[in-house]
Amino acid sequence: MKYIVVLGDGMADEPLKEFGGKTPLQMADKPSIDYLAKMGCSGQLVTVPEGMHPGSEVANMSVLGYDVKKLFEGRGTLEAASMGVKLEKGDMAMRCNLICVKGDNIKNHSAGHISSEESHELIDFLNKKLGSDKIIFYKGVSYRHLLVIKGGNKYLNCTPPHDVPGQPWRDHMIKAINPESQKTADLLNDLILKSMKILSDHPVNKARKMEGKDMANSIWPWSPGYKPEMPTLKELYGINSSAVISAVDLIQGIGIYAGMDVIHVKGATGLADTNYEGKAKAVIDAIKTHDFVYLHIEATDEAGHEGNVALKTKAIEYLDHRVVKYLIEETSKMKESVTIAVLPDHPTPCATTIHTKNPVPFLIYRPGEKPDSVQVYDEFSAKKGKFGMLHGAEFMRTLLNMN
Repeated sequence: MKYIVVLGDGMADEPLKEFGGKTPLQMADKPSIDYLAKMGCSGQLVTVPEGMHPGSEVANMSVLGYDVKKLFEGRGTLEAASMGVKLEKGDMAMRCNLICVKGDNIKNHSAGHISSEESHELIDFLNKKLGSDKIIFYKGVSYRHLLVIKGGNKYLNCTPPHDVPGQPWRDHMIKAINPESQKTADLLNDLILKSMKILSDHPVNKARKMEGKDMANSIWPWSPGYKPEMPTLKELYGINSSAVISAVDLIQGIGIYAGMDVIHVKGATGLADTNYEGKAKAVIDAIKTHDFVYLHIEATDEAGHEGNVALKTKAIEYLDHRVVKYLIEETSKMKESVTIAVLPDHPTPCATTIHTKNPVPFLIYRPGEKPDSVQVYDEFSAKKGKFGMLHGAEFMRTLLNMN
């Protein structure tokens, strides 16, 4: 048996009054995903342990069967692995967003989804003006970048910028958790303030302003940590060969620590304009030579953060029509059976535009296995599924038939 996990980041939602109490999953035309739900078995999954923030880093590690309370070391460390940045002992890595600040408030977490070409120019500028042998900025994708502080103290209280759009940025500056981390907190807050002074007048931002686009006029570091000690999927679950496909550095970094092959797809953007067909083909090519393939699609999460119901619904339909349909068709031709699972990592409700800890719906279609009574895939139908409510690593054990 081989296994494909299709993860629509932030795909789950909450009932929307203006749409008759339906969620985007309920409104979307998704015959292929519904077919898998009808022919498979469903359930709910708690992906965020009590006391932890509902970030994609925590939730995706949880879906992959890791004990995140024990192993999680921050988002930045995972993205560092994807970028090829080798962390030494004492290096503290952080995700570093380029954000748009308007007046006293954070306008958005993505600087209007700034292009990688523009943001790379800004990161080079920041390194020149603010970097040193102990402060290093690394270029990522779009607004997502990396900051490494050599000798930094990770015990900091940081706010993800996508959690506080429209709120005063001063209220969410970095705070030290203990006296030992105060020096690091002061350094980071100083970097934020200095970035605000120098970025607005950069030619990239002047051009964006002239074009009516949001400026990338501040950095926002968050999710600090040191290099994690993660076992591989082979060590955890005996999976001999695995691959991950994603446009997002974070997910690629998790894959690297998990011992997975990272497969890059041309035209993968992390948005609704991503290369769905290219990703679907990459999955089928990978499953021929691997036992386990993890496909991550970011578009639904970004639409949720924007509060764009129509775009989120359309992104779900793209996932169904342009990815899942092809996976069903191609795996049905294979000699070896392929189990397919579909789920989000966490909800990103359009009404609130931030991640929540609510359980997510999942389905597992295993050829030859008797289906349960669920006929469609959404947040409410899954409650009636055979698997009931699972927590964390129980999903992987269930997927792999280890229970």
